[in-house]
Amino acid sequence: MKADTRINRKQALQLLQEEELLTLGKTAESICRRLHPEGMVTFVVDRNVNYTNICESKCSFCAFYRDKGADDAYILPHDQIHTKIDELVVRGGTQLLMQGGLNADLGIEYFEALFREIKNRYPTLQVHSLSPAEVTAIAKTESLSVVEVLTRLKAAGLDSIPGGGAEILVDEVRRRISPRKIGWQEWGDVMLQAARLGMPTTATMMFGSGEQPEDIIEHLFRVRELQDQGGSFTAFIPWSYQPGNTELGGQTASGVEYLRILALSRIVLDTIPNIQASWVTQGAKMAQVALFFGANDLGGTMLEENVVAAAGCSFRMSQDEMIALIQAAGFRAAQRSTTYSIVREFTQ
Repeated sequence: MKADTRINRKQALQLLQEEELLTLGKTAESICRRLHPEGMVTFVVDRNVNYTNICESKCSFCAFYRDKGADDAYILPHDQIHTKIDELVVRGGTQLLMQGGLNADLGIEYFEALFREIKNRYPTLQVHSLSPAEVTAIAKTESLSVVEVLTRLKAAGLDSIPGGGAEILVDEVRRRISPRKIGWQEWGDVMLQAARLGMPTTATMMFGSGEQPEDIIEHLFRVRELQDQGGSFTAFIPWSYQPGNTELGGQTASGVEYLRILALSRIVLDTIPNIQASWVTQGAKMAQVALFFGANDLGGTMLEENVVAAAGCSFRMSQDEMIALIQAAGFRAAQRSTTYSIVREFTQ
């Protein structure tokens, strides 16, 4: 297989199931090096602020959500959110990732006021927040279209949309693990509408929740097709389901499975420039290996992360550790913005 050939679903499934691991990795790495010949691996300094844990979706794979009446249910007050952002800015952070649950008590005016406050206080901070499911939930609560919601939120200060809530973009899988959440076409519609408004987006995949290999392939090709239709995906982030403390249970995917899917992602998604290694779920050493299987980015430093941690997965990595990991693998380390412009390069 040539590294510059656009493959189809049948070929991708064959690669996933039959290709020797190191051969698959070598092909992905060659594509990555062609796209990023400068030999640089990037990361963004960010914080994930979960503004609420109240969620009506109640996905079986999620250990983070709470019912509205639960003792530990919360909606963060604005001053507490500002304190968290203050800590991020002091550390040189440039990206705020805000996600929560599908909370019907929080209408569009709540988010407009919140984003305006954040932009007034921190005008240079990239508000990379809300998932397609959250955007759709706001639209349904307010009887607005997705375009109307995105237009108003963008005007209030929302800069870009992260790809959370994608799980597997196959409705048969979604009905099994998250029956109350939007279908894959609604997820894709939010992303295309955001792109038409000039908003950058990312795409993700959570694998290992009982889907079939064919479902993984379908997910990758649906992401590719959305990009072909005018999508604005700057990066793709595959990560493995974490079963701890969840209703769904089961086992997490192996490191070999992770590397196979990561490499295949780089091969299939030929129009998405960046592939992130998920150190949050895989740990630092596996993330370092991923840099030779098609990944060119380590995502965020994650000053705060609660959703994956709720499932008992609590890998942590400081900025200095991230820089050392990149350089030890033989790459140049650089801090980037949300849209992948270089903020600062680190020399050894």
